[in-house]
Amino acid sequence: MAGSSAARFAPRIARLREAMAARGCDAFLADHAELIAWICGYTVSETLYRAVIVPMDADPCFVLRSIDAGPCRAGVWFDEVVTFDGHEDPHGAVANALAAHGLAAARIGVDPASYGHTVATAQRLAELLPDARFVPLPGVSDRLRACKFADEIDAIAAAAAIADRCMLGLEGHVPPGRTVREVAAAAAAAQLWLGADDGGPGPILVSGSHGTGGHVDFLHGSGLDRTLMPGDILHVELTPRVGNYGARLMRPVFVGDPPAGARETFQQLAELQDRQIAAMRPGAAARDVDALLRTAVLDAGLRADYGNVTGYAMGLYARTPRPSDFSQSFHPGADFRLEAGQVFHMYVSARGVAVSETVLVTEGEPRLLTTCPRRPMEG
Repeated sequence: MAGSSAARFAPRIARLREAMAARGCDAFLADHAELIAWICGYTVSETLYRAVIVPMDADPCFVLRSIDAGPCRAGVWFDEVVTFDGHEDPHGAVANALAAHGLAAARIGVDPASYGHTVATAQRLAELLPDARFVPLPGVSDRLRACKFADEIDAIAAAAAIADRCMLGLEGHVPPGRTVREVAAAAAAAQLWLGADDGGPGPILVSGSHGTGGHVDFLHGSGLDRTLMPGDILHVELTPRVGNYGARLMRPVFVGDPPAGARETFQQLAELQDRQIAAMRPGAAARDVDALLRTAVLDAGLRADYGNVTGYAMGLYARTPRPSDFSQSFHPGADFRLEAGQVFHMYVSARGVAVSETVLVTEGEPRLLTTCPRRPMEG
């Protein structure tokens, strides 16, 4: 494989092996989609079980179904790709590969919190490799990836630039009479043209109950076929990915003249969030950063309650059950401290209005990777 490709992934493998060594592991079995992509450059859905074996002192080995072998070999930086046919036992293929590497009686690290490492998978591998000891490293698949390398930050920044351009491109093109579906389709097409991996723009829907103090959890509603009317607030969240790395951006789009107080609500939320983002420095306690926004929003009477988090981890998104990464999120019980290199989607909403940014924690001041003007968009 190209030396530059191997060099790119060497620091990641070193970080993984450090975690392995701390638990006395001879190898690690990666079956979490994002971790697989992070350590080898290619990932695939779990139509059938697949995994990457990372020995302590040898290159990794990818085990997956034969139909996916071509793109896998083209995407990874190492040579060994072991395949099985669609009618064969995936767990048996992984067990055979472990045995072929002399690991049938080894200490093999696994992440029991991985979406790929189900109870059935753990039981089956234990049956197939009775002499092996599977060592749990809970949450390691997310924890290793929390602080981003420079190339990861570059990819997230590229996705953020697409979100900025797409959001600004909607301005002036959301008049009354247009459907939400038409706006979502335009945003999806724009993201593809601008270089995103796929066209999914994220939730785009009419937010409701402005000024009532009622529904604030409107961000994941439906209603694509609703026709926009004067006075509607269209909630737009853009979620482009570049090389599987995502950024996110929320802005309200005012369709005609907005409801009374909507502009003021946005301004209040943006100012309170500015204070929160300014506090996102290395060493800051996540619960304290959360409280800066949560408490201020409640004290201002903008919301009657605050059940959702105020931010969550951003980075690599592969084909897993989760559309958002809450492995590190901001809430009253959050027990982690911020570190340089972490990236978060910070968001706030109230009274039908929402605003969010993708934020990089640096050694100095936090950096907004999304740079769209912090104001409502005019439809």
